[in-house]
Amino acid sequence: MLISSVFEIALLFLVAAIATDLLFGPSRRYLRGLPYVFGAVGSALNLAVGISVLMSGPLIINFGSLFGIGTTALVIDNLTALFLIWLLGLAFLVSIFSVFWINKASSPRRRGLATGYILLLGSVVVILSARDAFTFIFAWESLTLAFFILTSATRQSKIQAQESWLTLVIQKIGGASILVGFLLLAGKSGTLLFSDWRILQTGSVHDIAYGLIVLGFGAKLGIVPLQGWMPDGYSIASGPTRAAMAGIAANVAVYGLLRFFAILGRPPVWLVVGVLLLGGATAILGIAFAGVERRLSKLIAYSSVENAGIIFTAFGVALAGAATNDKMLIALGLLAATLHSIAHSIAKSTLFISLVNIESEANSDDIEHMSGIGKTLPYSGISFTIGALTLAGLPPTIGFVSEWLVLESLMQEFRISSLAIRLALLAAGALVALTSGLAALAFLRVIGLVLLGKPKADTKGPGERLIPKAVMLIMAGSCFAISIVTPWEIRFAASSLSPIIPKLLVDGALHSPWVIQPVFSNFSILSPSWLFIAMPSLFAGVLFLTLLASKGRYFKARRVPPWHSATIWVERNASYTAFGFTNL
Repeated sequence: MLISSVFEIALLFLVAAIATDLLFGPSRRYLRGLPYVFGAVGSALNLAVGISVLMSGPLIINFGSLFGIGTTALVIDNLTALFLIWLLGLAFLVSIFSVFWINKASSPRRRGLATGYILLLGSVVVILSARDAFTFIFAWESLTLAFFILTSATRQSKIQAQESWLTLVIQKIGGASILVGFLLLAGKSGTLLFSDWRILQTGSVHDIAYGLIVLGFGAKLGIVPLQGWMPDGYSIASGPTRAAMAGIAANVAVYGLLRFFAILGRPPVWLVVGVLLLGGATAILGIAFAGVERRLSKLIAYSSVENAGIIFTAFGVALAGAATNDKMLIALGLLAATLHSIAHSIAKSTLFISLVNIESEANSDDIEHMSGIGKTLPYSGISFTIGALTLAGLPPTIGFVSEWLVLESLMQEFRISSLAIRLALLAAGALVALTSGLAALAFLRVIGLVLLGKPKADTKGPGERLIPKAVMLIMAGSCFAISIVTPWEIRFAASSLSPIIPKLLVDGALHSPWVIQPVFSNFSILSPSWLFIAMPSLFAGVLFLTLLASKGRYFKARRVPPWHSATIWVERNASYTAFGFTNL
């Protein structure tokens, strides 16, 4: 009863935040940050609800026939609790950052901006807890409205207007696809309750609905060919609202895929093959565009497309397991998709939060006009670098762990008897492996040429306030901290995925208390926790041998002419641009 009241109070705080923004707007300075304060409180309370559910059991809030369309209930089980803890934890940090951002002189002063942000948070909570088609679609369309508000509230040109409408149109296509899938299932079962759809037998209606629902969630996630809204939509959104869209809201699509996998069960082979191939193609195309993108906000957005493809591919592995009745493959695919979703959302939120200060400093997000931002804004530079390393899948970050698991899951094609699925797994594995290498290149140019370059002579820097610095460091530190405790993260994921797959199967990813494997025993092992001991030890060993070989001359000052080209007639100020670097 107490937890139910906390959940309702959290929703009331979100309602109060929207009312505050609509009534007073941003004109009154002392009330400008209040909606985001309410958003932070509501997020913290929902986070507490998620923790309580994992510890004490499911929470059911029954509204009966209050809305006049069947039975309406909000249910928080272990799977919902996982997403509440993870997404609302990020929402709390983003809300705290937004309180300080909205009071900066450069921040937009538009009524409705905070409303769009809070509507996004509320929609996410209701989507995660809805258990009937009407409530789910209502919340899903509310989230679409929130995206439109956030991308159109500050538009200042015809191009921005077109980009916000593109975002709305593709979101509506995704929503319509889900709606038609729901109507097919409701017509066949005679009910709007998700729980009653579990008993439906496979057949043409079941398979078509399955495909439509997956397509709809794919549109929100950013899967080819419905990814076009993401680079444009994220780039025209304001400040930390990008982090809310990319790091929080987009992950409801992952939740939807997992939830309806549990409801609809075995997929048709054509859907498995389609998901694997689309996932691999999305990953490679996303990172290819990111590698040559000049605008930093769009580069990060294209990285979201890439990671959407990786997550979609991991989900395809789970579908392959369901199509061939291999429960261990299901467990591996779901675990890989979940871990990579967590890694991506934290890293992407870190990048977009850091980008707020970087854009303010450079007065642009054009990579060609940036140099040495990481030295001018050290905290933003450090957090951005850690987020970039995570998305590049480099050790010892959580991005390395999750991508390793995804690649390991794609290597299980030899366990599949279906030739079509086996070939699709091989193709997706090759595309994801190539994507991982290109991701390192794409973010290397940003880190090396933008963050670590020579600062401009006229750069002064606006400074970084204490609380926003703490938020950035917490997010960036999480990319390392969660990697250290990966075995605990797997145990947490195993409990959360228990409504879909038995906990014991997911726990098979633990070879020993601190060593993980891809569920299948004796396939390969890895210990992210031990990497934090092994990597510094190896670095210290190499440094010691270098000092020994140099006979103490390693730190001796040496002055030589700087190298800037292999061609003698190239002037010193002629150097590679960020775009030119990608063409090497």
